[in-house]
Amino acid sequence: MKTKLIVILGMLISPAALASSANAWQDHHAAVKSACIKASSLSKARAVGNIHLFDDRAGFSALLIEGVYPQKQMKNQRGRELCLYQRTSKQAFIAEADDLQAIKKR
Repeated sequence: MKTKLIVILGMLISPAALASSANAWQDHHAAVKSACIKASSLSKARAVGNIHLFDDRAGFSALLIEGVYPQKQMKNQRGRELCLYQRTSKQAFIAEADDLQAIKKR
């Protein structure tokens, strides 16, 4: 009897317990954007596009950042950086990504 009760309770709560709430996803997206913009070397940095979630085995979320190179010799040239946000440590890692191209819609 006790085993049946445990199995039934497990079936009832498992999907709800494993699913992330809408608020949790909003908090995650806000954390990614904030950390990536803060880590960026570009001035006037802003998030471009959507956050891309890698599998939990990798543990990263990716976001493209756009802004302006702050160096005088760059003459306000626009630039891009790819930000990888490590979900476990909540750290953002930046790499220059000027060569990433957007796919043009037909």
